[in-house]
Amino acid sequence: MDDPQHRWHDMGGEAAGPVPMDGHDFAIWEKRVDALVILGQQRGHFTVDGLRRALEDMGEQAFESMTYYERWVAALNQNLIEAGVYTLEELGTKMEEIKARGDTYGAVQS
Repeated sequence: MDDPQHRWHDMGGEAAGPVPMDGHDFAIWEKRVDALVILGQQRGHFTVDGLRRALEDMGEQAFESMTYYERWVAALNQNLIEAGVYTLEELGTKMEEIKARGDTYGAVQS
């Protein structure tokens, strides 16, 4: 899009193909992301505008390579870091702790 008044993510009026109307079953992590966004907003850590700003500032590559909920996780983290809920270093430390648990941590045992 070459219109200087529109950002790359603004597709209003552009042909985007058919919209799939079939639903899908959400993964548990997607449901948790949705819950965290609601809680973060309710506790006043960010607004829907702040979340949208973080999503739009990710750039076109993020929208091409990340899923919907992957982008929401990134925007959620950006807003919580900006609000001082935790630091980037604290997030990195926690992610390493979780990674060390292994791929089967939390898996349902049969």
